[in-house]
Order: sequence, then C-alpha cells, then structure tokens
Amino acid sequence: MLKWLGRIGAALVVLLLVVFVALATWEPFWAKRDGVATSTDSYTAEIIRDEFGVPHIYGKRDRDVAYGVAIAHAEDDFSTLQDVIAMAQGRYGAIAGQDGAAIDYVYHLLDARGTADRRYPELPEDTRALFEAYATGLNDYAAQNPGELKLGNLFPVEGKDVAAGFALRQPFFFGLNGVIQPLVTGGDLPREFGPDIPGFPRAGNPDSNPPVPAGETVSYSPFGEDGALNGSNAFAVAPEKSGGPTILVSNSHQPWWGGVAWYELVVESEEGWHFAGANFPGSPFPFLGHNRNLGWTNTVNTPDMTDIYELETTVTPGIDGDEVMYRFGEEWLKLETRTVTLPVRVGPVVLPVRRDIHRSVHGPVIKNENGYFAFRYGGIDNLGQLDAYYRLNKAKSFEEWRTIMARLDIPSTNFIYGDAEGNIAYLYNAALPDRHEGPNWRSVLDGSDPKLLWDGTVEFEELPQIANPSSGWVYNANNTPFSAAGAGSDLSPQDFAPELGIELKQTNRSRMAWKLLSAADQLDRDALKAIKYDTAYAREGYIADLWDEIEALDLPEGSDLAEARELLLEWDFTADNIGRADSLALLMIREFMSCRYQNKACPTALSELEKAVDHLKTHFGRIDPPQSELLRLRQGDVDLPIDGGSDTLRASTLWHVNEDGRLAVRHGDSFIQWAEWLPGQRVRSRSIQPFGAATTRPRSKHYTDQSTLFVQHRLKPVHFWREDVLANAQRRYVVSHNPKH
Repeated sequence: MLKWLGRIGAALVVLLLVVFVALATWEPFWAKRDGVATSTDSYTAEIIRDEFGVPHIYGKRDRDVAYGVAIAHAEDDFSTLQDVIAMAQGRYGAIAGQDGAAIDYVYHLLDARGTADRRYPELPEDTRALFEAYATGLNDYAAQNPGELKLGNLFPVEGKDVAAGFALRQPFFFGLNGVIQPLVTGGDLPREFGPDIPGFPRAGNPDSNPPVPAGETVSYSPFGEDGALNGSNAFAVAPEKSGGPTILVSNSHQPWWGGVAWYELVVESEEGWHFAGANFPGSPFPFLGHNRNLGWTNTVNTPDMTDIYELETTVTPGIDGDEVMYRFGEEWLKLETRTVTLPVRVGPVVLPVRRDIHRSVHGPVIKNENGYFAFRYGGIDNLGQLDAYYRLNKAKSFEEWRTIMARLDIPSTNFIYGDAEGNIAYLYNAALPDRHEGPNWRSVLDGSDPKLLWDGTVEFEELPQIANPSSGWVYNANNTPFSAAGAGSDLSPQDFAPELGIELKQTNRSRMAWKLLSAADQLDRDALKAIKYDTAYAREGYIADLWDEIEALDLPEGSDLAEARELLLEWDFTADNIGRADSLALLMIREFMSCRYQNKACPTALSELEKAVDHLKTHFGRIDPPQSELLRLRQGDVDLPIDGGSDTLRASTLWHVNEDGRLAVRHGDSFIQWAEWLPGQRVRSRSIQPFGAATTRPRSKHYTDQSTLFVQHRLKPVHFWREDVLANAQRRYVVSHNPKH
C-alpha cells in the first residue's frame, strides 16, 4: 500500500512539474507567427551622439533614417520598446501580468490589428517604407542582443505590427479609457455623460468579462494607471510681441518612463527630412518639435469623441455558445463574437485566459450585467496619422502644414504652431464625429436607431482655430479652446455647435498662463521663461472650492489638524519651496486636481487633510517641512529637490511615495523644447529632459546627466545643424542592414 501511495505521490509530482513547465513555456510557442513580411531592402544610417547622448541620425533616404531611429532608441531603451511591441501583438500580459492582460483585451476589443490589416496597405508607399525600415531596425537590434529579450518570439516584427500599436494607443489620448473602464465593470460613466443616465444602472459587476479578480482594479489604458492624465503647456509668440523672434515653447507633461515617455532625437536625410524633437517608443518619426521652417507642439484635449449605444438583444443558447442577436432598425443582426486568448503572467507561469470579444455595426461591444453596450469614437478604423505625422515633419510653410492637418487624420490633441515667417497658430485638432442636431449625444443612445449611427467627421473649418491673433500670442494648458489668445482674440463657445462636444474646462495652468501672458507688455525670452516656470495657483475653480471647504472646517483647537488648517489659510498659493505650507498644499491639491480632470468623485477636504498631516508627522516629525525635502527628482544616485506642483505651470504632477516618505516625481514637466526663429537667421533651439537620453540604462553616463539642469530651470543646446553636431560629437558610428549577407 505504501509503495502505491509513493508511486501516486511521485506521479503527482511529475504531473505538477509537467503542468508547471507547460505554463512556463507555452506562450512563446503559441504566439509564434509564420510568414512575417520583413523588409528585403538594405539600409544604412549614421548615428552621432552629442555631449548629452542625444542621437542625431543621418541617412541618404528617409527610410535609412527610420532604420537608424529604431537602432538608436533600442540602444537607449529596448525594454520599453519591447513592451510597446508586445502591446501591438496582444501579448503584454505575458510581461506585465493582469495589468498587461487588460491592455491586451482592449487591443482585441478595438481590433487594432484588424485596423492595421485593413488600412496599412492603403498608406503611401514611402510611408510604409518608413515603417518597414523601423521594424527592421528593431529586428536587427533584437537579433544582436538576445540577452535583453523579455519574451520569446516577440521578433521579428513588420511595419504592420508597429502600425497596430498606433491604432491601439491613439484613442486613449482623448480619454477612451474613461468609457471602457466603467462599461467593463458596470460602474459610473464619466460625469460629462450626465449624473444619472436612464437605462444604465450603476451596480458593479465582480464577474466582468476581462481577467479582473473581484476587489481589484486595473487600467484599460496603455498609458497605465495615469490613463488620460497626460497634460502639457504650449506657447507661441509672434515677433512683434517677443521683440525679435518667433518663439515656440513645447512643455509636455508625460510620464517619465514607459510607452508614452518622450525620447529626444534629431533626424536628417538627403530627401529633405530634417527635424529636431521627440517621439514615443514605437514611432519612426518625431511627434513634435521643429524643422528649418516651422514647428509645433501638442497638448491633450478632451472632446466628446465617443458615443455609447445600448443594444436591444435576444440570446439563444446553443451547444457552441450563446447566439446573440441585436435589433438595428427593422432588422435583427447577429452580434459578431470571437474568442481570444489573453496571456496573464502570474509569477513564473503564464496562464491562458479565454475571453469573448464582441462587435456590432456601431463598433466594439462590451457586455456587463446591465446588458450589451457598443461604443463608437472619432478616428475609428483610421491609420492616416501614420502618414500625416510624416508629412508634417517635412512641411515647409504654414499653408502646407495646415493642409495636412485639415485631413483630420490625427484623431485628437491641440496643436500650437510657429514658423520662420512669423506665423503663430492654435488648432483644436479633433476628428469630431459628424453628429446631427436633436439627440442628447452625452447620454447612452438607443442602439436600435440607425439615425444615431454617424459616419465620418465634421469639416476641418468647424474646429476652433486661431491664426496670428492681435495679442501676438497663443497658448494651451489642457483647457477649453475658448481661452487661447487673450481678450479680443479668444473664440466664443456660442459660435460652435454643442454636438461638437468641445470641453469647457479650465485648469489652474490655463488661468495663470492667460493672466500672465495678458499682463506682459512684451514676451521676450526672460518674460516667457518666468511664465513657463511659474509655480502659482489662482484661487479659482477647484482651488477656490477646496480652500473654501478648508476654511469651513471646525477642528479641535490646538490639534495638528487645526494648526495645518491655519497654515493653509495663510499660504501664499505658490509651490516654490519657500512657504511653510507648501508641503501641506502639495499633498492636498493633487487628488482634487486629478478628480476634476478625470471627472471622478472628489474626496473631502477633511479626509485629505488628515492624510497629509499623518504623512508629514510620520516621516518628518512636523507638519511644515520644506517642500524641497518632500518633493524629489530621484533616479539611481540622483536625489534632487524640485519645485512646482500638480497643475502649476512648472508641473510636478504625479509621484511615487517612497519608503522614506519623500515623493519621487514620475509625471510632469518632461521634454521641454524652446525654439526661436529670428528674421534672416537659422532656427535655433534648446531642450531638456528630467533625467537623460538613456533613462532605463543605469550604466550609461546619460542615465541622469540632464537632471541638475532640469531642476535648475536650465536648458541645453539642440544641435540642429550638422556642423554643430560634429563640433559636439561624443560618439559617431554607422549602422546598416543588408539582407543579402
């Protein structure tokens, strides 16, 4: 008997070992793809690294440059590039576990690969050549550095894979995550859809379709937990207002690591592509910056670009699963359903999780306990942005630039523009759905009514836009487009149809920028720099509401809370590392900025005050430590004080709370670029990043070499012209690909 028990035990051990090995190894074999269409072209690029490690990439053809962009970026941050490629194949869960699997679910839900399959072949040949070259560069780096690979069979990739990544990520810039998340859970929709929507109960659903264990929350955004909380400031000043040059200031607020962290580069080819700026991992070209003649920068806007439809359905059980029909007009149509496998890493193993993906004529469909809900968004099934950004990089005049923008292929984000001719402009860019008057488009719509199914976008001329205003300046700080150029130059919301869904929000950054810009007689370099690095809050909007609530608190006399309240009431409303209440205010404001920005319920002032006091007493032994001791820029051996706060023009927006109680900033001022065109002179620019060119390479001397300049409000030179690059070159080398060898 004991022998049999021993044999059974040994067999179970062997079985468990087999299961473990299978779960640890199945995913790369399952994901292996045959017939990946890799490029047969040859490429040669020269990479010159300047004193800060910024790559300057040269090639005979544009596609040679794109190949070099992939190699240079991989040298500095191959880890993040792999994450982005995994997202673009629906395999991120095999790297990042449950959070990654949620993004993979969205990849399938939005049919990102299907969009790439349909639309990528329609792009111009030279645009596709750019993406094929970029994919080849990633493949070559992966083949030459197998020790860095995170996931088996992730490479080789093709241009279409890179394109699928664009299809996945772009909708989240205008807040699609704020629709998907509550539809999945059956929770509250964003408040802009109305506090109470008939026919949409608010009960939660612990058995939601994607792999989310009960009681846990994951982000369905490829940006991670920050979601659409990607801010930015942007300024352009005309020569008559600056006293000399056209000035363009790009002051983007992005996460400092990850798939939407900026990577600085300069590109130049013999085909006329010459541009200095920054891109995100997974892009062969910069998204913002300048060429010889013109430049632009972006800020996130949040138009109402998504409509939600409740479907009227009938369900017929079947052997192979339920057959779901939905009514559309007088017809009953079959709901498209397919089952996908989501890889979910749990420790050393990867679990295969099967999920159903639904689609109707409206678009993606999510099932929750309240029923079936479809959604449709501006820019759906469009990959034209891949070509549009490329053409913008090479545009030579305002007219050419504007003609490209008029295609509305870039689904969202504000554009602030400046050029050598002295033109400045603001464009509220958005592929807004072409909705008709009548329905309440911000409610959940009747999915059975064909009249509510719009097709296409509004005309470009219907968008808010300002060119060469009398004020001599334009700006945006993630605010309504109706505050952009000062009194007498701003647009009126009454001139735009409500069906466009244009936001009316203000941010503190916007209020301060508008006031400071309006008050300046001249916006020369010094005056504009003071505005860009301003750390003040206006007691308006949510700041006024918060301080009114603080003022109304009735607290025990002599308590830490009462003392903290008095400090806050005496605060000078500047996060400049000087005032005694700066640290308290910093901790208080962030949650209120975040909840207002993301249209979520806000906490009470008392609860936040209790948390702030507890944090400061626990880690500093006092409620008034200098903000410079609390707020830090940290990476590797670098540990520096930093100023600013959530929603100040000098932005230190989000942070990690470290074990010592310090706040390590991770989101805020990121890539800053300052470009100037003086009459008769060549463009010159300066820039800075929080850390350096190689933020995930601790052994690189460019891991944190810009940090001291960053906290000191200083910029470094951008070596746009080749002679300047050569004069400041620290490393110069050639990379190439020849499929015949």
